[in-house]
Amino acid sequence: MTTDTDVVVVGAGPTGLLLAGDLAAAGVRTTLVERRSRQISNLSRAFAVHARALEQLDAREIAEPIIAGGQVIRNLRLLNRFALDLGVLPSRFPQVVAVPQYEVERVLLERAEAEGVRFTYDSELEGLDQDADGVSLRVTGPDGDRTLRARYVVGCDGHHSAVRDAIGLPFPGRAVIRSMVLADVRLAEPPSDVLTVAVRNESFCFIAPFGDGYHRVIGWRYGRDVPEDTPLDLDEVRETMRAAFATDFGMIDARWTSRFHSDERQAPHYRVGRVFVAGDAAHVHSPAGGQGMNTGLQDAANLSWKLAQVVSGTVSGAAAEVLLDSYEAERHPVGTMVLRASGALVRAARGKGFVARALGVLVVGVVGNLPPARRRAMGMISGIGISYRRPRGAHRLVGLRAPDIPLFPEESGGVTRLYEALRSGGFVVVRGAADGGVGAVPADPPPGSQYARWAADAVQVRRADGERTTVLVRPDGYVAWAG
Repeated sequence: MTTDTDVVVVGAGPTGLLLAGDLAAAGVRTTLVERRSRQISNLSRAFAVHARALEQLDAREIAEPIIAGGQVIRNLRLLNRFALDLGVLPSRFPQVVAVPQYEVERVLLERAEAEGVRFTYDSELEGLDQDADGVSLRVTGPDGDRTLRARYVVGCDGHHSAVRDAIGLPFPGRAVIRSMVLADVRLAEPPSDVLTVAVRNESFCFIAPFGDGYHRVIGWRYGRDVPEDTPLDLDEVRETMRAAFATDFGMIDARWTSRFHSDERQAPHYRVGRVFVAGDAAHVHSPAGGQGMNTGLQDAANLSWKLAQVVSGTVSGAAAEVLLDSYEAERHPVGTMVLRASGALVRAARGKGFVARALGVLVVGVVGNLPPARRRAMGMISGIGISYRRPRGAHRLVGLRAPDIPLFPEESGGVTRLYEALRSGGFVVVRGAADGGVGAVPADPPPGSQYARWAADAVQVRRADGERTTVLVRPDGYVAWAG
């Protein structure tokens, strides 16, 4: 049996669910292939949603239920000696939310189903072939083999991606650290509600509260290198915490323990013809900083609107290829940055005592005493500071994340801020104010340009912050044009 669709997404993790939901909301026929059953596992390694990902979720009106299912954290404590105050972030969400991945998946799944995504559960990709017109996927499931025919395919199927293997895309890198311990535990004397990271005595550990009485603990000790199938008991988790923190915070019990290794890998390309990879299928790295799920969500937000523009025919021909290529051009450097940054603390733990201590002094000294370094660190961790390359000659705002600009509701269809306007799923033109008040400013994209075509179909709003600059904001919340 052959089933036709516009886009097939493989993998129903957070990346795949956000992407599929976006596509379906834009009117794209979308099929999601998942090897698991519909039941969402309550065991997951991802545990944090940062400010920029919360902004993306807010633009889809699903940030609040995710925040409600977790613990809001406004401080990061590094190396037991220095705290970063996330409350100063220039965002509606100056925080990180410690929330199990399965809660994020639950909210995204409900949205995807409501938008009309067609799900194929208990099914695995066996192979695919692409040609000039589309992609044929061979899928096996409980009802036997079937063929899916799509215009485009996106692999969001994780570290061991079948999509990436099917197109012969390498995944170079290596296992950086082995036998890391993971546990969700109750603590009699927990640290205050902060995300705490410690490097001490050739050990590494961090703790995050879930807000339900349990804390996520991930750690590693130098010289403790055992097979991943070796049973993990509470005593070993306690020893790991004591080595890094000099205390186990009165650990009582655990609802889940696991042992895993940390890889650093990245695909050299995120696009091969009509096939794309995103999330862990494109990049994996250390769990330090909780960047993995957030990076994948932003991969999805970047790619979804571009695919929707091409599938709908809004952008076609050579311009369509340029737009689709921009996904890799924008997101690959971000993946590289996150991979390198998230590995820094793990490398500190792997070093001998002097190396770890020297790195700790350097981080605390630079980040603690130089405000620009502190802002840069928080911008990178939160995602707020991530931007895309600005074309030569473009306005200085192009490629930057658009803040949640306040709007005049009477001239903005009743909405009061930009990310409410972005819930339309399309572009938004934020008109500048004249002389600091309400009024038109003669600023428009060049006639005949793609920017002008996007602006013509965009939601039109008026900014209420007194700024005179008009900006064309992309569906993923980045500035496409300004004047």
